Amino acid sequence: MNWYPLRLTTPVKQHVFGGRAIAERLGRTGLPDGPVAETWEVSDVDGDASTVADGPLAGQTLRQLMAGHAEELLGPLPHPGPRFPLLTKFIDGRGRLPVHLHADDATARELEGEPNGKTEAWHILDAAPGATALVGVRPGVDRTTLHRALLAQDFDAVMRRLPVRAGETIHVPGGTLHSFGPGTLVYEIEQTSDIQQHAMRTRMEDGSPVPDAEWHANLENLLAEWRPEPRPEFHPGLSIGVDDGVRRTILCAGPHFALERWTAGTQAPLRHTYPTARILTNAGAPVTVTSGPWTGTLDRARTLLLPAALGDLRIEGPADILLGYVPDLDGDIRAPLLRAGYAPAAIAALGEVPAQPSAASPS
Repeated sequence: MNWYPLRLTTPVKQHVFGGRAIAERLGRTGLPDGPVAETWEVSDVDGDASTVADGPLAGQTLRQLMAGHAEELLGPLPHPGPRFPLLTKFIDGRGRLPVHLHADDATARELEGEPNGKTEAWHILDAAPGATALVGVRPGVDRTTLHRALLAQDFDAVMRRLPVRAGETIHVPGGTLHSFGPGTLVYEIEQTSDIQQHAMRTRMEDGSPVPDAEWHANLENLLAEWRPEPRPEFHPGLSIGVDDGVRRTILCAGPHFALERWTAGTQAPLRHTYPTARILTNAGAPVTVTSGPWTGTLDRARTLLLPAALGDLRIEGPADILLGYVPDLDGDIRAPLLRAGYAPAAIAALGEVPAQPSAASPS
């Protein structure tokens, strides 16, 4: 297989909470008229799978590539199922997203019959003054109290309302009740899954009312999958100088994914080697990307999936990019941050990074 960076088709969701920020603020072209709530940059979700858009592999889905070439695509990652493990999106929260949650892994297997749940993280690209997010419940909120608040649609009575600022990131474990918006533009990375339980009286797709019996059933399902413990916080990330004008900021990390933002000036190119697949999304001006023998342009708000078989990345600055991947928490996250002088508690605050290295790690 002669691998190259993969441009993928991007399913678009025109839910009622969306607006035009992905087109107007990020400069994304080719979007349909009307509200655009989400573009799914890399997706192997059933019914919304990305397809290779150009080159010799054009027309093949991620599922097909996983079936025939998982090791070359992913690298040395465990992959218990047939799906590519990561889902990434741009989300325009012009309006408020529904209050909802996604099951964690154990609950997804037990109650949804799915191989995994959905832990996610939001990197805030833009936020209106005073923008907030609802993330997790307050200490002491039990099932009965939560149910009563959901019936009243009084979310502030039980949920934590956090300020939202551009440049910050929050890691949201599966089972955490959450919402954000209005006035919030987000890049999201998460486990590949579309399971969710909603608390709302209207549908996010078109705003139509949810019948009473269905709504009450939704609340019962949500309560069965809810985890009261997680209370994540927004975080500016931890930065490491890499070269003259090149900076790596680890935005979040856990066993399911890590997300980093790399910037480069004009003194030195951005260079990165990688043993496992990387999702490269451009958060800045168009850049020229070289990976393996391939060189091409990546426009703003566009994404390339870099197969592990390529193994190296070079971008001439100025550059501002996002890199998502499944990490080796010891080698990719903990060791470089400890060398840079960060305390274990600061590293743990990135998401779900254990306080101690795994037994197999020499660090």
